[in-house]
Amino acid sequence: MSAIKMACTVFQGRAGDPNDQAMPGAKAIGDYLAHRTGINPVVLGKPETALNTGWRKELDAARLNLDAVQKRFEELFVSEAVSVAAISRCVVSLATLPVVAKYHPDCCIVWFDAHGDLNTPQSSITGYLGGLAQAGAAGLWDSGLGNGVRLDQIVLVGQRDLDPFEIALINEHGIPHIKPADNLSARLKEAIAGRAVYAHLDCDVLEPGIVPTDYNVENGLNLEDLTACCEIIAAHPFIGIEIAEFQNAWASTGAPASPDALLEALSPLISRWYSPLPRL
Repeated sequence: MSAIKMACTVFQGRAGDPNDQAMPGAKAIGDYLAHRTGINPVVLGKPETALNTGWRKELDAARLNLDAVQKRFEELFVSEAVSVAAISRCVVSLATLPVVAKYHPDCCIVWFDAHGDLNTPQSSITGYLGGLAQAGAAGLWDSGLGNGVRLDQIVLVGQRDLDPFEIALINEHGIPHIKPADNLSARLKEAIAGRAVYAHLDCDVLEPGIVPTDYNVENGLNLEDLTACCEIIAAHPFIGIEIAEFQNAWASTGAPASPDALLEALSPLISRWYSPLPRL
C-alpha cells in the first residue's frame, strides 16, 4: 500500500479581511509546515489591503482567488492527497467545502470556531462575509461557489457566540454542538460516528491569549483540548484540515508571532509528515 501524501496550500489573497494580519499569518503556517515536512506549499493569490466592507463587495473582490482555491482543491482531491491548508480567513471555506462535499459526500465536517458561521445575508446582524461561510457551503444562500454540504454532516466544536438565527438552525436540525466545557473527546467521537473527517479550525475557538486572532471570545479551548480533539479525529479516516484566522502578530505594529505551538497541538493529524527537528 502506498503512503498517503500531504498537499499543502497557502491562501494569500484578500477574502473578507477586517485587517491585513491573517495573510502573513497564513504564510507563517506554510513556512512552518515546509520546514517540518519538506513539502513546499502551493501559494494562491497575493496580499492586498483589507477592504473591511460589506459581504457583497468582499465576495466580488475575492471571487477570482476563491475560484483558484476550488481548482486547487479539485486537483488535490483527485490525487487523493490529504489537504492541509492555511486559508487566512473563514471566507475561503465558501470555496473549499463544496469541493470537499463533492469528493467526500458522506464525510463529517468538524467546525472548530467561537462562531457558527451559519448566517445568511438576510439573517446576518453585521453583514460580515466570514459569518456566512459555512451557510453558503450548506446551500442556505447562494454564494456562486456551489454548495453540497448537508447540515447532518456538520459538527460544531467550541462555539460560544451564536446569533439567534444560528441557534434556531442548530436546534431545528439537531446539529451537534460541543461546547468547551463539555467532555470534548467523548462527545466528538460520538458525533463523528465513525465517518471520515474534514476539519476547519478558526483560531478564535481557543481561549484568548493563546494565539493572535481577530476575535477574542472568553472561555475557549486550550491547546490540550485541541490536541485531544485531534487525537479523536486521527482515529478516523482523515481528509484534511484548513486553518483560518491566525494573525501574524498580537498588534499591527508588533513582532511576528510563531504558529509553532498551534501546529504542535495539531500534530496528531499532521506529524506523520514531520522531519525531526535539528538538535541545537
